[in-house]
Amino acid sequence: MICSSLRVMVLGTGQMGSGIARLVLEKQGLELVGAYGRRRERAGMDVGRAIGIARDLGVAIGSDLDGLIETCRPQVAIQATCSRLAEAKNEILTLIRRGVHVISIAEEMAYPVHRFPETADEIHRQAVSQWVGVVGTGINPGFVLDLLVIALSGVCAEIGTITATRVNDLSPYGPTVLKNQGVGLTPEAFCEGLEDGTVVGHVGFAESIDMIASTLGWDIERIRETREPIISKVRRETPFVAVEPGQVAGCLHKAFAYRAGKPVISLVHPQQIQPQLEDVEPEDSIEIVGKPTLHLKASPEIPGDVGTIALAVNMIPRIMNAAPGLHNMADLPVPCAMLGDARRQVANAPEERNHG
Repeated sequence: MICSSLRVMVLGTGQMGSGIARLVLEKQGLELVGAYGRRRERAGMDVGRAIGIARDLGVAIGSDLDGLIETCRPQVAIQATCSRLAEAKNEILTLIRRGVHVISIAEEMAYPVHRFPETADEIHRQAVSQWVGVVGTGINPGFVLDLLVIALSGVCAEIGTITATRVNDLSPYGPTVLKNQGVGLTPEAFCEGLEDGTVVGHVGFAESIDMIASTLGWDIERIRETREPIISKVRRETPFVAVEPGQVAGCLHKAFAYRAGKPVISLVHPQQIQPQLEDVEPEDSIEIVGKPTLHLKASPEIPGDVGTIALAVNMIPRIMNAAPGLHNMADLPVPCAMLGDARRQVANAPEERNHG
């Protein structure tokens, strides 16, 4: 007998959180029971209106996470409020302590032990004690430049070097992402932004490298990263930014991992708005030099927004079936599209969890 629908809460009602909430509503066997927003002025707003479906759902956005969990009693939550673990930590721990499984799309949650081993250990211990699973996911980090690389390596007897490149279009993204990439700045302001931390490029290279290396059994000596502005030769425009010739259209961010003094993992990620205006085709590619040598290419690139939204929702059965504790994407069964009733993919799906 199939139990009642799996109770899902979404944290964040921005572009990604709204997309995740809309997809949860479409999936058989899932019920959107709560939505958390950091902006207090949105507290009490019906989530249906907030996520752009033009109808009320009878679910109000809450800004008190503890109270919302008590009221909504979710079984699993998808955290989509931020990129940095320092900002996500309290939300994640609050959910765990209330007995809620957690899926986070915060980039630093893809492999948090790399930068924040103490926080990762705390999350793991709390999750084990509350018998819940926690995982960070997303297109990148979480899939293209790490999990897909790991999966492809499964047919290799030997590996010399790995190079993974993601050329993507930033045009669908909002102002926060564009600002982080330096889009619209002068080259001089871009360099200043690198110095003061307002231009960060891609978040997650170190996490991807550590996920690959630890899974393959490689010890990495050091990681080197470089960031360069992509200067536009033509005018480009999105709903959030206009870039004139000579201004920055994006960021070319690279990371290199070294063993025995030589780079063995190279991750290359040029991100820009409307790359096609200068004959740059978005694509994902992976080259593994080894035995055998492999080259995989996907063109255009896997869309980061739609892909991350789908991954976050598709991971619900995976994390609910997982052993208690903190996981990364390489720990769990390969994700797949959830096209049937979600409850059929969850072993012994519970009617209720203890949120006391």
